[in-house]
Amino acid sequence: MAYDRTVRLTDTDFGTAVTAVRRALADQGFGVLTEIDVRATLKAKLDHDMEDYLILGACNPPLAHRALEADRSIGLLLPCNVVVRRDGDHALVQALDPGTMVTLTGLDALTPVADEATARLDAALSSLSAA
Repeated sequence: MAYDRTVRLTDTDFGTAVTAVRRALADQGFGVLTEIDVRATLKAKLDHDMEDYLILGACNPPLAHRALEADRSIGLLLPCNVVVRRDGDHALVQALDPGTMVTLTGLDALTPVADEATARLDAALSSLSAA
């Protein structure tokens, strides 16, 4: 089962990709609430070197509210993390497929939320690949 929605950005450096992702998410009503620099964390804690890897905790409050009203435990599965990472000469942008919430819970009440979240995430990802 595929659980991600991924776009590969060619001819885009990592910093430019991060800036574009933040803008694309904002354009679709998502705010970035948290940021985890995995590369820096693993270097500091384990002295491990790896490629650029950033996890953005993105949230669309109206969608999160609707999902939480349907299932209080859904916070475990909200499609909040958006990963921007370097993959060779390219940048990859990955987001959890919102349909995963419905698949894993079996709650039909989450379907409209997942459908809207999917449309918004797909619009954000499409705008990146078109840029």
